[in-house]
Amino acid sequence: MIPPILARRNAAAFWFAVLLTGIGTGLAAAALTKLLEATQHVIWGGNGLDLLESASAAPPWKHLAALAGAGVLTGAGQILLTRLSSANGIEITAAIWFDAGRLPKLRTLGSALLSILIVGMGASLGREGAPKQAGAVLADTMSDRMRLSDDQRRLLVACGAGAGMAAAYGVPLGGALFSLEVLRGALALRFVLPALVTTLTATGVSWAFLPDTPTYQIPAFHGGISSAAWAVPAGLAIGLVSVVYVRSVARADRHKPAGWRRLLAPLIALTIVGAASIQLPQLLGNGRDIAALAFTGQVSVPLLLALAFLRPAATVLCLGSGAPGGLFTPSLALGALLGGALGLPWGWAFPGIPPGLFALLGAAAMLAASTQGPISAVVLMMELTGYARAAILPLLIIVVTATLIARTIEPRSIYDARLTDDQVRERQRERQGGL
Repeated sequence: MIPPILARRNAAAFWFAVLLTGIGTGLAAAALTKLLEATQHVIWGGNGLDLLESASAAPPWKHLAALAGAGVLTGAGQILLTRLSSANGIEITAAIWFDAGRLPKLRTLGSALLSILIVGMGASLGREGAPKQAGAVLADTMSDRMRLSDDQRRLLVACGAGAGMAAAYGVPLGGALFSLEVLRGALALRFVLPALVTTLTATGVSWAFLPDTPTYQIPAFHGGISSAAWAVPAGLAIGLVSVVYVRSVARADRHKPAGWRRLLAPLIALTIVGAASIQLPQLLGNGRDIAALAFTGQVSVPLLLALAFLRPAATVLCLGSGAPGGLFTPSLALGALLGGALGLPWGWAFPGIPPGLFALLGAAAMLAASTQGPISAVVLMMELTGYARAAILPLLIIVVTATLIARTIEPRSIYDARLTDDQVRERQRERQGGL
């Protein structure tokens, strides 16, 4: 049972575990972010998390060498993790739903570290996977120490994972909603306070080491009837694309290499990405840079159309080779590119809407549809961009439309990719009952 107040049996142990998980996750997220920055600086030069500018100025040999090196590191790292820990790898979502949040701690932390290193080297995956894994492991460890029940452990692991995202991106409210809506699958009132305490604590701790500014700096967009009307067909299209994207992620995960192929497959896949990035450096990293440019209308039409296909292809290729990494920012970047592309004909027919608004709405729609978390997606986009309610109507319309289409066709989200069909059906039944 989750103690909703302090004056309940076992409340002290549970809330102490919540607090320690938040503190530890904030420190871990800050350390992993600094490691990512250091890796990018050593490999590509430059400072901070901006990769595009440094990669654009790098010679072709560096693109090939960096990504080939990431492929070698991925293969060697996966073999080493298998030998260090006899426990099979398990995704956080599967652990929460089917193993009461229990994780193979050493292997999960090793995968988090490997993920940060290869993303810093240029792999087309997200950086949020590592702090999510670190937060989940810390929550699992606290649950062991405090002897929490399975229900408490399940919630705490979801909160720890959400706190990792919250601390890495500075999104405490969005991280709390993500942990409940997407990972735990229930926006129950008894879960809300633990989630908020965990994410607020983690974010507050991380702000001692990381900037507390929004991830994306955008202009002051204002919605209207025209953008609201565009949101309906665009939401329909993005919902359909998200189904293809989620199924591609699931297929790539099911066909990850085994045996000696774990050494060769990532080398080949990431070298291909490196070769393609010589002409298209926007393929590298998690997609933060290209999304930021799309939000401010600074992506040319040919590049917008090309990257709308090639960015997700690079992400799926990396994932299918066995490379560990997150999917949050790559999905956001895909949505920004799709929104920008879908807005082109509308902008020509009905001028006056900023191109960046189409990208912003597309990013929110893709996040909502691919995670199947519409509420958390809206709040996350607001926190990531410092965006207020000026265009809330088209934002809600496109999010609802895309999520409805995606859920109708495909029950999986990008975080359910490793679940079997029976597990997906079981989760859907429990989720519908929990909501």
